[in-house]
Amino acid sequence: METKQLSQHPGVGAIEVCGLDLVLRPVAIHDTTPTGMQIAEAAGYAPTPLISVLQWLMHGLEDVRPTEVVNLRDGLNRFIIAESEATWRLIIDGIRFDWPSPRILVSVLRTLAAVPTTKSIFLTDPDQGEIYLADDTELDLTAPGVEALVTHAPSFKLNVQGVLLSINAPTVVVRNALQLAGISTDQGWHIFLIVQDQDKREVQLDDVIDLTTPGIEKLRLTPKDVDNGEASPSAVRQFRLLPSDETYLDSNHPEWMAIVENGRQWLLLPTYDMPTGYLTSATSLAVEVPQTYPMTQLDMFYVNPPATLASGATIPATEMMETIQGLPYQRWSRHRGGRSQWRPGIDNVISHLALVEAALLKEIQQ
Repeated sequence: METKQLSQHPGVGAIEVCGLDLVLRPVAIHDTTPTGMQIAEAAGYAPTPLISVLQWLMHGLEDVRPTEVVNLRDGLNRFIIAESEATWRLIIDGIRFDWPSPRILVSVLRTLAAVPTTKSIFLTDPDQGEIYLADDTELDLTAPGVEALVTHAPSFKLNVQGVLLSINAPTVVVRNALQLAGISTDQGWHIFLIVQDQDKREVQLDDVIDLTTPGIEKLRLTPKDVDNGEASPSAVRQFRLLPSDETYLDSNHPEWMAIVENGRQWLLLPTYDMPTGYLTSATSLAVEVPQTYPMTQLDMFYVNPPATLASGATIPATEMMETIQGLPYQRWSRHRGGRSQWRPGIDNVISHLALVEAALLKEIQQ
């Protein structure tokens, strides 16, 4: 901010004043060593103990008491004047600011601390780490403790079909994310945004992803059905499941297949997300469906490629392999027992997939 030069007239000074919006305006003051109250009065404020005068320095703010004298020939002649009963403290990049309001817009904070547009502002949280603050965010300073903030060039992570991107912007267009990951946007894709604790949702190439949303994990792609002489969609739905199963699978695993091979019925989920802790982020999951399902239970599950723990630990009861559609699937011998006995009319594909997830998580929690 350019500083106004002092007037050439003896005994007359020039200052800039503003309110909490930091919109400066020039004010003439007939004293080069005014007190805090004189500065407030020159700016048009009535003398009252609730008036807070802060000198806006190059780095930080300095409270000016009503009777304190300010030498206008030293430092910047900028002053923030507001009616306030108290101040609330925050720290940004190690510099302390005592603000005369319990709330502050991040855009105002950017101006106050002279944060360039090339940097973003983040709130540091001991549990969540750095939390991105958009300029239109209003920061509440009344929480216990001192709000600590840092500034740096933004970098947000997004996993696109196994490719981890670092994106220097809070949003990204789906099309651009695919291109950054080296994936052709000309091929037809079903594209799903996976967010922790939320149902996955399908997105389109021109949709914008807000990377500041907590829990964003990945973009997952599956090819769209094509009609160019290949097998029709009905060819991979060769037997029926329960209506509730099919509704669930259509919503959560739209690429699911029901195939019959050598007299055995298989439910296939070509892209099944693996929990963090395995070397592969996704696998093809198979569950054998007996002819007498649901009266007969679903048992065990199979994965291709084989699941391997990132820790290198051995996974018990996974030594056997099963060939499905010409591919080797690793068999996970996990059986119901005790309180998890199969209940016809209650248990189904949905509850069995919950068992699958529990079995996978158990191995990384050992």
